[in-house]
Amino acid sequence: MSWEEAGLIKASKIKQGILSLLLKQPKTPKDISVVLGKHLSQISRNLKALEKMGLVKCLNPKLKKGRFYLATERGKELMEKLSSLGD
Repeated sequence: MSWEEAGLIKASKIKQGILSLLLKQPKTPKDISVVLGKHLSQISRNLKALEKMGLVKCLNPKLKKGRFYLATERGKELMEKLSSLGD
């Protein structure tokens, strides 16, 4: 984990929320948007960014709808590090 990645996640409540939800079980973008109360397009855009950073992974990438995402080990480590830093 780099401090740049940590800073990007810390600065984005949406990215933090997405990662927090994906730590324990897979969820679809729709599930995440309902829980966080954000538009599906915001969730999808942030999921793509998190996936590019290697913090989440799509478990069924061949599907166009109904994709499930889960935090990677890197994503889990980053969230642990951020939580140890506090607010």
